[in-house]
Parts: sequence; C-alpha cells; structure tokens
Amino acid sequence: MNNLRLLTGLLSVALLSGGMRSYGQSVMTLEEIFKVAEANSAQLRPSFTAQTEAEHATSVARAGRLPDINASLSVSYIGDGFTTKRNLSDYQKAPIPHFGNGLSLSVTQPLYTGGAVTNAIKLSELELTASRYAADFQRDNIRFRLTGFYLDVYKYTNLRRVVESNLCAAEKVLKEMQARHEQGTALQNDITRYELLVSNLELQLVRINNLLDILNTNLVTTAGLPNGTVVVPDSTILDRSLPMEEEHWWQQEAMANSPSLSLARSGVEISRKAESLVRSERLPKIGIQANWTIDGPILVEIPPIDRNLSYWYVGVGVSYNLASLYKSNRSLAKSRAATKRSMEEFAVAQENVALAVRADHIHYLEAYEELKTRRKSAELAERNYRIVATRYSADMALITDMLDAANAKLDAEEQLANARINILYYYYKLLFTTGKI
Repeated sequence: MNNLRLLTGLLSVALLSGGMRSYGQSVMTLEEIFKVAEANSAQLRPSFTAQTEAEHATSVARAGRLPDINASLSVSYIGDGFTTKRNLSDYQKAPIPHFGNGLSLSVTQPLYTGGAVTNAIKLSELELTASRYAADFQRDNIRFRLTGFYLDVYKYTNLRRVVESNLCAAEKVLKEMQARHEQGTALQNDITRYELLVSNLELQLVRINNLLDILNTNLVTTAGLPNGTVVVPDSTILDRSLPMEEEHWWQQEAMANSPSLSLARSGVEISRKAESLVRSERLPKIGIQANWTIDGPILVEIPPIDRNLSYWYVGVGVSYNLASLYKSNRSLAKSRAATKRSMEEFAVAQENVALAVRADHIHYLEAYEELKTRRKSAELAERNYRIVATRYSADMALITDMLDAANAKLDAEEQLANARINILYYYYKLLFTTGKI
C-alpha cells in the first residue's frame, strides 16, 4: 500500500492536470460496489460465460443416454449387366431395371457401456462445478481488488484532509512570520524556509489529487460503474465492529469456504472420474438394435425382379474393442499420474491457504497495535507542535524547531490515517483468503 514511487512518477502529470477532474460524486459502501461489479464488471463476464459453456457440455453428455437414430435414402441409375462363362466366353447381355432406390432406418439404444456414458456425465457435472468455483474465485479476486482501490481512495482522501489542514496552518504561520519580519523580529531566511514547506505541501496535495483520480478510475472501471462517476467512500466504514476471532477459527473457515481450495479439490475429483472413464474402455458395450430397410430392384435374382424388397430386425448387439487390452494401459497410467498430480496440487493449495491465513491474521492483530501506537504518536506530535509554536511566538524557539515540529505532526497524522485503513485492509484480506469476502 506504499505508493511513494507512484506519487513521484505522477509529478509531471500533476503539474499539467492541476488535480482531480470534477465529476458527479456518489457516496457508496463497499458492499454496494460489490453488487454493481457482480452485474456489470467486464472482468467477470468470461467466468460466467465459461460456466454457461460447462452447463451446455453437461447437457451434451447427458444426451449420450438417448438412442442413436440413423436414416438413409438413395436414388440411383443402374446400368445393364452381362453374364459369361467362368473363362469369360459366351457373353450374354442381362437387362436390369435402371431405376434403383433404397431407404433404411436404424435405431440403437445403449444398455451397457461399461460406465462410459455415466462417467462422462459425472465428469461434465464435475467440470460444471469446477467452473462455478472458478467463477467464485474470480469474483473474490475482483472484490479484493475493488477493496484495495476503495480503501486507498479513503486513505488518500483522509491524507488530503491532513495535508490541507497542515497547509492551512503553515500558511497561517507564514503570515505571522511576514508580519514579524516587517516589525524586524524575524529573518527573511526564516520566511524562505517556511515558504519552502508551504510549497512542498502544495506539491504533495497535487500529487494526492492525481493519485485519487487514478484510483477512482481503476475503481469505476473495474466495478463497471458509469464513466465519470466519482466514488466517495462511506464515512462510517471505520466505525464497524470487526471480529477478533482466534486464528483456529479463521483456518477452519478457510478450509470450508476458500474457492481456491474448492477448485483444487474439484480438480482431484475430475482426475479420478477421468481415470474411471479410461477404465470403461476395457469393458464391452451392449445395446438394443432395430433396423428397417427397403431396396429395389431385387438384383440377387436372374433375371432381376423389378420390385422392392423390405425387411426388418430387432436384436441385441455386443461390441468389444480388443485393442483396448493393450492400448488402454498407457492411457490409464497417464490418468493415474494426473490424479496423483491433482492430489499433490490440492495439498500445496491447503498449505498455501493455511500459511496465508496465519500471516493475514498476524497482520490483522498487528494493525490494531499499530493504531494504538500511531494514535499516541499523533497526540504527542500535536502537543509538541503547540508547545513549539507557543515558544516560537515568544521568541524562545528557532524556525528549525517549528519546521521539525510541523513535519513531525504531518508525518504522525499521515501514519494515523494509514493505520486506521490498514485494519480494514487486513480484515478484508482475511475474508478474501478464507473465501468469505
């Protein structure tokens, strides 16, 4: 959350732009932004489309239980034939009816496929579940990214108030110095040094305004809000009562709700089902078959009979791919290796989530301790500034003392504003890691 380099890089832009553009402002809570992003974020659409695609794939797999129906129709011209002896002598012409036709209809209903159809359906259902977990994971990523933008906007909005307040105080002191200089009780060098402080504060204010412009654009674009919207964070966000649960509770929540773990777990189930699908190739396939055919003319008679011949049959067909006895071993070995890899990836995901929860929980508790320290530092810096300002007014302190006190006060107030936001940031980081954001 340290944006010092970014702030430095924005200096040239700041001098040209003159600060944040003026748009219509809208006070929004973080939860309201989440809802808008759920409906409008362009970065979420591919995940939802992938989920729809997986739903169609499941429908296709279920269609494997339906019968296969094939129909064929043919119309042909048949040329005259001839007959000969076996030594090709005694040629005789054999007239044949020239118009030929054929119509065939066959139906095959699978009865037993060795689990191929069932496993294919379950595999597609698992892939559909995985696509939902992937969409949840992407949604959580978008929400956490929006949280970072939102809290940074709040942070730098507060920081702007601090800088503006210090700028106002510095300008007031500068006017007092100029008045004292006219009376001959202050040096021009002191005025110049304080003018430099005022100039630095003005430059810092320009940088903050430009950074707020960038952060707001990122927030608005990612959430899918209308162009030109200026999001104003909810001022009550720091008044929330946040939970102080033990790490064990957060670890349990992560194991149960983390989308990354759910996605890795579904990967294991998909690999196992794909392994079962390979095994089904070794089993025979059984199905009911029915066929009806009508052909004409009847060419098996001499002379040919210019009539249609129709016949039908119903039976049970059994097929077995003998090549699977020596080909499926390689596929099965590959599937077993894929299952082992997915189990190892799931174990790594569990380990990473557990480590992340522990680190986030420690940072979360640390942020509370930091807030206590920063609040005390801000109180001391404010007290020190008042004392030095009083002493300076009584000619009992140097201008360097005033500068040091003003800088210390500004730094303490900036750190206090950051400490308040850090608590919320690490809380939402915990929610993100545990899948509860």
